[in-house]
Amino acid sequence: MTAVDVYNLQNEKVSEVELRDEVFDVPIKEHVVHQVIVSQLCRYRSGTAASKSRSEVRASGSKLWRQKGTGRARVGSASSPTRRGGGVAFGPTPHDYVHRVAKKVRKAAVRMVLTDKVHAEQLIVVDNFSLPEIKTKEFVAVMKNFNVYKALIVTHDKIQNLEKSSRNVPWVKVMRYQGLNAYDILKYDHLFLEQSAIGEIEEALIS
Repeated sequence: MTAVDVYNLQNEKVSEVELRDEVFDVPIKEHVVHQVIVSQLCRYRSGTAASKSRSEVRASGSKLWRQKGTGRARVGSASSPTRRGGGVAFGPTPHDYVHRVAKKVRKAAVRMVLTDKVHAEQLIVVDNFSLPEIKTKEFVAVMKNFNVYKALIVTHDKIQNLEKSSRNVPWVKVMRYQGLNAYDILKYDHLFLEQSAIGEIEEALIS
């Protein structure tokens, strides 16, 4: 097991905690992490771009002029893609960009990025993230105590004072352990884990 220090909000060491090697010290396979990250980003795409084909354009079904005798080229439907106001040929249609990845692969990717944070010394364990009041200034002061910018904070339960104090800070994201994912861990430079959430994370990623 890997032992890491546990700090309070004043960045003072208060104890140590052991991390299970099955979660925080595994071989890192970049292609697995890449596959999972691409899958997550694909889910954010709306896929709602659309255009009307010639069959969807509202236009008269009759010929615009007679076939012969006018000296002009013959013409068919007014909704033809070659005419102004007509339909679009091979235009975009609503599309589902979801790229599904097996659950065990997603879990493996989370274990790998957690391992990367440990090896890079960017994982910080805090005993408790309870703030005395809802105040952004105090929350920013806590982040300055750790000299951290761009951080992901993972808690065990909903901490209202923390979530409301940090919601106006664009470089910080707070989530509960149930929503932990590979993309958010990689997106932020540092990862804060509440000590009480570690056991739940380990259980979820091993089972």
